[in-house]
Amino acid sequence: MPELTSTQRAALELVRTSSPTVLRMAELFAAAGHELYLVGGPVRDALLGRAGNDLDFTTSARPDQIEGLLRQLSGAIWDMGRDFGTIGCAVPDDRPSPAATSPAEAPKLVIEVTTFRSDAYSSDSRKPAVVFGDHLGGDLVRRDFTVNAMALDMVSGELLDPFGGLSDLEHGVLMTPSTPELSFSDDPLRMMRAARFAAQLGFRPAPEVVAAMTAMAQRIEIVSAERVRDELVKTIMAPDPRVGLNLLVVTGLAQYVLPELPALRMERDEHNRHKDVYEHTLTVLDQTIDLEPRLGGPDLIARLAALLHDIGKPRTRRFEPGGKVSFHHHDVVGAKMATKRMQALKFPNEQIKAVAKLVELHLRFHGYADADWTDSAVRRYVRDAGDELSRLHVLTRSDCTTRNARKAARLRTAYEQLEWRIDELAKQEELDAMRPDLDGTQIMAILGIPPGRDVGRAYKYLLEKRIDDGPLGEEKARQALLAWWADQQG
Repeated sequence: MPELTSTQRAALELVRTSSPTVLRMAELFAAAGHELYLVGGPVRDALLGRAGNDLDFTTSARPDQIEGLLRQLSGAIWDMGRDFGTIGCAVPDDRPSPAATSPAEAPKLVIEVTTFRSDAYSSDSRKPAVVFGDHLGGDLVRRDFTVNAMALDMVSGELLDPFGGLSDLEHGVLMTPSTPELSFSDDPLRMMRAARFAAQLGFRPAPEVVAAMTAMAQRIEIVSAERVRDELVKTIMAPDPRVGLNLLVVTGLAQYVLPELPALRMERDEHNRHKDVYEHTLTVLDQTIDLEPRLGGPDLIARLAALLHDIGKPRTRRFEPGGKVSFHHHDVVGAKMATKRMQALKFPNEQIKAVAKLVELHLRFHGYADADWTDSAVRRYVRDAGDELSRLHVLTRSDCTTRNARKAARLRTAYEQLEWRIDELAKQEELDAMRPDLDGTQIMAILGIPPGRDVGRAYKYLLEKRIDDGPLGEEKARQALLAWWADQQG
């Protein structure tokens, strides 16, 4: 094992001793005759100089014994993972840090303690079978990668690294403690974790890991959609998702978890009459990340919209007379495809609707770039975007990847002008509200009608009038409503 640097030794000692509560926990387990080790991500991150608030431990104690010991530290205990040997708790973060302004704002340490175990999937099960173990080595060998198979003895402070994790950490390599084939057979989701760690930490999978991922890609189908989704989200939200997504594509895993992505690698025709849609998509994702400060920080909806915005192109590609290639209505088709894929991955409905809306609207701006829009067209753009307007701004700007400098400058200028017009109209008209000048109660009183379909039709008419002509005021809106109603009766 390589020698620890003085900085790494200090970091391990700090994570072991900085919390009096964690030290007391180690003493409780030792007094009860149980081994206790900090394992996995917290050890890896400490060695990398990364901070975290979640601490994962493994122990020789069984779940009932773990619960009894943790109850001496915290009243906030959870045992949803009991069947997998895991008991968790939350305790006040008593490590040295600036004082919180109030008890309600006091940070928490999340602690999870798991019995030594080994688990494996059967050939067709979506849930791993769990077997509790009696020694640390058996527990570490079942972990996903060597960089996560190091353990810190909470009593002695010794780092145990039986599989060379420290060396792999120094070289930025992802290797499994056992053979990749055995590891990925035990838990196929580890193949997706390889992509996530590549995107999060910049690690590169060892050649034998890539080979096993490629050969065993189909086995990911036995993993639940929810677990696949969560791992995919972590990859997309990593600092460099392109690296992880590329790994999923080249190994064939994406064909099972997000088949719309590799489908973008359409064969170029012999005359190269359209750009590489796959590379374009990843560039749009990169540019979206660059623009995320406009959204307040990393934004899952914006990144998903960037990743999925062109997935309708393979289905709509047509070779037109004269050598052109078209993708008519790929925005509408893509929105439906995005909805279907996100539903299959069990995303929340509100996230599905937001992404689908952005995909459907991502081309709308090009009509503005080609011709001056009226104020009513700008209002419709804002109305249709709704709460997703800020994200639509980011997606539209990111979607400009042309190498033609003059065209790129024209598009940027046009979009800046559109955003300025939206801001100006908002100041003049409270555009965000986008409501007609009369509400439903007023409509019923003016027309003398009860609640029903006609009220909705009248409201929609006034809304369209508001969009076309701007604010009317109540009196002009009343006159317009009466004229419309008379026309309906005739």
